[in-house]
Amino acid sequence: MDDIADWRKRIDEIDEKILKLLNERAGCAIEIGKIKSEKGIEITDQSREDRILAHLTEINQGPLSGEAVQNLFKCLIIESKNLE
Repeated sequence: MDDIADWRKRIDEIDEKILKLLNERAGCAIEIGKIKSEKGIEITDQSREDRILAHLTEINQGPLSGEAVQNLFKCLIIESKNLE
Protein backbone atom coordinates (compact mmCIF):
# COMPACT_ATOMS: atom_id res chain seq x y z
CA MET A 1 0.00 0.00 0.00
CA ASP A 2 1.56 3.21 -1.16
CA ASP A 3 -1.33 5.59 -0.68
CA ILE A 4 -2.47 7.26 2.55
CA ALA A 5 -6.07 6.56 1.56
CA ASP A 6 -5.32 2.83 1.45
CA TRP A 7 -3.78 2.91 4.91
CA ARG A 8 -6.71 4.93 6.26
CA LYS A 9 -9.15 2.44 4.78
CA ARG A 10 -7.25 -0.36 6.51
CA ILE A 11 -7.38 1.57 9.81
CA ASP A 12 -11.14 2.03 9.38
CA GLU A 13 -11.54 -1.72 8.87
CA ILE A 14 -9.46 -2.48 11.94
CA ASP A 15 -11.39 0.08 14.01
CA GLU A 16 -14.65 -1.66 13.11
CA LYS A 17 -13.22 -5.00 14.25
CA ILE A 18 -11.94 -3.45 17.47
CA LEU A 19 -15.37 -1.91 18.15
CA LYS A 20 -17.06 -5.26 17.65
CA LEU A 21 -14.64 -6.92 20.08
CA LEU A 22 -14.99 -4.10 22.62
CA ASN A 23 -18.75 -4.53 22.61
CA GLU A 24 -18.38 -8.29 22.93
CA ARG A 25 -16.09 -7.73 25.93
CA ALA A 26 -18.59 -5.27 27.39
CA GLY A 27 -21.31 -7.90 27.15
CA CYS A 28 -19.11 -10.26 29.15
CA ALA A 29 -18.57 -7.55 31.77
CA ILE A 30 -22.33 -7.07 32.09
CA GLU A 31 -22.80 -10.80 32.72
CA ILE A 32 -19.99 -10.79 35.29
CA GLY A 33 -21.65 -7.81 36.97
CA LYS A 34 -24.91 -9.77 37.27
CA ILE A 35 -23.10 -12.68 38.91
CA LYS A 36 -21.21 -10.36 41.26
CA SER A 37 -24.46 -8.66 42.24
CA GLU A 38 -26.21 -11.98 42.93
CA LYS A 39 -23.30 -13.20 45.04
CA GLY A 40 -22.58 -9.89 46.79
CA ILE A 41 -19.09 -9.65 45.31
CA GLU A 42 -17.35 -6.27 45.03
CA ILE A 43 -17.13 -4.85 41.51
CA THR A 44 -13.44 -3.94 41.84
CA ASP A 45 -10.98 -6.84 42.01
CA GLN A 46 -7.62 -5.09 42.06
CA SER A 47 -5.60 -8.30 41.94
CA ARG A 48 -7.49 -9.37 38.79
CA GLU A 49 -6.90 -5.96 37.20
CA ASP A 50 -3.21 -6.13 38.05
CA ARG A 51 -2.95 -9.63 36.53
CA ILE A 52 -4.67 -8.48 33.32
CA LEU A 53 -2.32 -5.53 32.92
CA ALA A 54 0.78 -7.57 33.72
CA HIS A 55 -0.21 -10.33 31.30
CA LEU A 56 -0.97 -7.95 28.44
CA THR A 57 2.24 -6.02 29.02
CA GLU A 58 4.19 -9.30 29.03
CA ILE A 59 2.73 -10.58 25.74
CA ASN A 60 2.86 -7.22 23.97
CA GLN A 61 5.10 -7.34 20.92
CA GLY A 62 4.78 -3.68 19.96
CA PRO A 63 4.98 -1.26 18.40
CA LEU A 64 2.86 -0.01 21.31
CA SER A 65 4.91 0.44 24.46
CA GLY A 66 4.02 -1.44 27.62
CA GLU A 67 2.91 1.84 29.15
CA ALA A 68 0.61 2.54 26.19
CA VAL A 69 -0.93 -0.93 26.48
CA GLN A 70 -1.52 -0.41 30.19
CA ASN A 71 -3.07 3.01 29.62
CA LEU A 72 -5.45 1.67 26.98
CA PHE A 73 -6.53 -1.29 29.07
CA LYS A 74 -6.91 0.77 32.25
CA CYS A 75 -9.51 2.83 30.38
CA LEU A 76 -11.16 -0.34 29.14
CA ILE A 77 -11.27 -1.79 32.66
CA ILE A 78 -12.81 1.41 34.04
CA GLU A 79 -15.54 1.37 31.41
CA SER A 80 -16.14 -2.33 32.02
CA LYS A 81 -16.57 -1.70 35.75
CA ASN A 82 -19.05 1.05 34.93
CA LEU A 83 -21.13 -1.55 33.06
CA GLU A 84 -20.89 -4.07 35.90
